[in-house]
Amino acid sequence: MTVSAFHGRTTAVLLAAGAGTRLGRGPKALLPFRNRTLVEVLAGELLEGGCRDVVIVIGAEAATVRASVDLRRYTVVENLDWAAGMGGSFRLGLATAEPGDDVLVALVDQPGLTPATVARLLKNHSRGRITAAAYPDAAGMLKRGHPLLLDTSLRRPAAESATGDAGARLYLQTHPELIDLVDCGDLSGGEDLDTPDQLHLLA
Repeated sequence: MTVSAFHGRTTAVLLAAGAGTRLGRGPKALLPFRNRTLVEVLAGELLEGGCRDVVIVIGAEAATVRASVDLRRYTVVENLDWAAGMGGSFRLGLATAEPGDDVLVALVDQPGLTPATVARLLKNHSRGRITAAAYPDAAGMLKRGHPLLLDTSLRRPAAESATGDAGARLYLQTHPELIDLVDCGDLSGGEDLDTPDQLHLLA
C-alpha cells in the first residue's frame, strides 16, 4: 500500500509563477533538485500523496519552463499577470481545478514537501473545513504553513478574497474558526526557499 491509498476527490494546485527575484537564480520552478527540477519533483510528490491531478500555475519565463520541463502529466496554466502577485495565481489555480474537488494548495518553493505530508492532510480533512500543515517553532508552538487543503465549499470565497500578493492568507485571517492544524513537523521543517542563505534546503 502506498500513501496514495488515502486519496479522495482532491486536486492539487502548485503555485509556481514567481520569478524568484530575492533568490536571484531565475524562476524557482526550474531550480535543480534531486537530479530534476523543483517543479517536477513537487508535482510528483503531490500525486504520490493522493491528489488525483495537479494544476501547475506558471508565469515568469513561462516559455522557458514549458520548454525545459516535461509537464504533460499535469494540468499547466499560465498566469499572464503573474507580476501582480500570488493572488492571481491562486484564483487561476482554484478556477482550473476540477469542479467539486477539494483543493490542496502547495508552493513550489517548499522543497521539504513529501507524499506523507499530503496524505496526512487528506486523511485528517473534515468536510467544510480548511486543513493546514503546521510546524513547531523554536518554542514548540505549532505555526500554520503549507500545504493547505480547502474544502470544495470554501473555494469560491477563498478565491474572492485573494488579491495582490495574498493567496489564501486574507481568507484564513478572517476565518480562523475554520482551520484545523495538522502537525507535520516530523516530516519536514516546512521552510520556504526565499533567499540565497536557504539554498541548503535543496541539498
